[in-house]
Amino acid sequence: MAVPPDTAAPPDNDVLWARSLHYAHGGSPGLVGVSVGVRQGEILALTGPRGSGKTTLLRCLSGQLSPGQGEIWFNSVPVHTMGALARERLRRDRFGWIGPEPQLLPELKVWENAALPLLIAGASHRAAKHAACEWLERLDIGAFAGKRPGALTRGECQRVALARALVNEPAVIFADEPTAPLHRAERALLLRTLTTAARSHEITVLVATHDEETAAAADRRLALLDGRHAAAENETGNETGNEAEAGSPEPPAAETTEDQAACSLSA
Repeated sequence: MAVPPDTAAPPDNDVLWARSLHYAHGGSPGLVGVSVGVRQGEILALTGPRGSGKTTLLRCLSGQLSPGQGEIWFNSVPVHTMGALARERLRRDRFGWIGPEPQLLPELKVWENAALPLLIAGASHRAAKHAACEWLERLDIGAFAGKRPGALTRGECQRVALARALVNEPAVIFADEPTAPLHRAERALLLRTLTTAARSHEITVLVATHDEETAAAADRRLALLDGRHAAAENETGNETGNEAEAGSPEPPAAETTEDQAACSLSA
């Protein structure tokens, strides 16, 4: 899919669409003119080295951050004009999030952690538990439903986090390096469950990763470099290289650390 031109309206077949996003971290560019469109049920991999803007883009698209410039549309509704409470409701009701850390609540049982989006939304205790346990079973950790997170391995906790992201069958799941802390077998299981759920429930998935196996599971890739589309960054570098040598300002530095993604329920 081509990057939307500046004069385009949000396409009808894109569940999530953004144009010319700019975001700065304390004065340092985090995103510079990034545009993207994703269709319903599509899996898009955001690739690039650490500090390239992947997490920042996910957090802007999911409503956790407000871009300094640009537009974000979800199902033809402008997210960039929403207030904080409206964005919070959107994240709670329509989006799911999984980051590199499970961020489970240690005082809650495993099933309660997985059911948290439904419980917060007002679902009955019984219905929330049933839905959570179904996803835990699909992830081969149903036997741990009544345990506390401290009794689970890191990989098992990450599977609970995936169950939490899927339990309310969101329209979009944002996955920020979800396989980073996992060994190969755990990574394969997590990816298989995520992609299968996306296909069967027509969930749109945006996954930020620098892992080739994870990126290969996607339908399409968008490469970022220093907060820009990688191709645009390369073109800019070629065009301005001679000027830079002659004393032009240095290119903006990439963000040195990408904010650890907070659970979309509490962001």
